[in-house]
Amino acid sequence: MHNIPIVFEDDWLVVADKPSGLLTIPTPKNESRTLTSILNNDLIEKGITYRLHPCHRLDRDTSGLVIYAKGKSIQQKMMDEFKARVVSKTYIAFVRGYPTKSEGEMKDPIEGQSALTRYKVIGKKEGFSVVEVSPVTGRTNQVRIHFKQLGNPIMGETRFAFRKDFTIKVKRLCLHAHTLEFKHPVTGKIISLEAVLPQAMEALL
Repeated sequence: MHNIPIVFEDDWLVVADKPSGLLTIPTPKNESRTLTSILNNDLIEKGITYRLHPCHRLDRDTSGLVIYAKGKSIQQKMMDEFKARVVSKTYIAFVRGYPTKSEGEMKDPIEGQSALTRYKVIGKKEGFSVVEVSPVTGRTNQVRIHFKQLGNPIMGETRFAFRKDFTIKVKRLCLHAHTLEFKHPVTGKIISLEAVLPQAMEALL
């Protein structure tokens, strides 16, 4: 049995709480072990015939909420909601130091595409800040790149900062997809979900 927590499930959707270090879907290297393969292999073992299709994705190093659809048509409807920017997402990030503004927007383009990230500092600890982050656009690595540009890289960052840049050593990227709110593509109900902070991040607090 997989150890992936399921935060929500109904006849059309499943929302999983992805651990850090696991891809959502394979890269061109065709990794066999991804969140999608683990969930679908579990269905196969149970003799369930439908397959789960991811409606969006998280970086390998980011943990938190990922929406899956039970079928391609539902997947398309959810993906359309993401494209229309009507899915509300918040992340919790621990960033090095203390941003100069306690809340603000980061608008630098990413790979030539417009990108917008809103943030609000919700706590200050020894050497780092706890930030609530709302990405309005969904560019690859957007939150990580924007905080690097701000001068406050995310704790545990190894791709957009150097390990030596951090005085506090952590074993994972401190970025967690914390809440999701969206209109259910079939029932029309507003679904609000939350994934608790992973232990590794909780321990730093």
